[in-house]
Amino acid sequence: MLFTKESYGYFDHGWLKTYYHFSFSDYYNPQKMNIGVLRVLNDDLIKGNTGFPKHPHKNMEILTYVIHGELSHADSMGHEKTVSRGNIQYMSAGKGVYHSEYNHNKEDVRLLQIWIYPDAEDYPPNYGDASFSWEERVNKWLHLIGTHGKIQMHQDVNIYVTYLEEGEIEFELKPGRQAYIVQIEGESVINNQKVKEQEAYLHSDTPMTIKGHQSHLMVIEMEK
Repeated sequence: MLFTKESYGYFDHGWLKTYYHFSFSDYYNPQKMNIGVLRVLNDDLIKGNTGFPKHPHKNMEILTYVIHGELSHADSMGHEKTVSRGNIQYMSAGKGVYHSEYNHNKEDVRLLQIWIYPDAEDYPPNYGDASFSWEERVNKWLHLIGTHGKIQMHQDVNIYVTYLEEGEIEFELKPGRQAYIVQIEGESVINNQKVKEQEAYLHSDTPMTIKGHQSHLMVIEMEK
């Protein structure tokens, strides 16, 4: 199933331009509340010297993947970190945490903000981040989150990224599992379906063949 940009919620707040894949903030669509444990996926473009001031979260697993630019994180647990292109930060909000996210540079920063339902409530809050060389995802899968990934969430979910210079790659998807694929940059052909930049594709139960040229994409794999 293909999801085009026209199917998202879009808001231009001046300092922030964002596409909401699912209902979030001022965007509400009862037909687009979540897919499995995936509750939020926002494609954010944050102007220079702006950002999200300190605000609270509770009982949600939150991942940020930076597409370009740099994002600076600070939280009530005492963590401060700046994350750049192709790298991630993870926060388990658990029983409650405050954080801020700022772009302290002149250039815009683009990122994916992803929220996952946890498998239980009121975990102790936690923060983590991870950096990777770009080559670790070129023409192969880089496992960011999940079993054998760099970071484990409180949920049965796996998140991968790849950058296809040219050619194709397979993704194993077993019965009872589904994948939400986000075309971050460039375009792909997934099981004969063309997917353009910032579009998404949902597939379940069977393996996928993905073809691309200078194609940057993310796969969120989870139970149906």
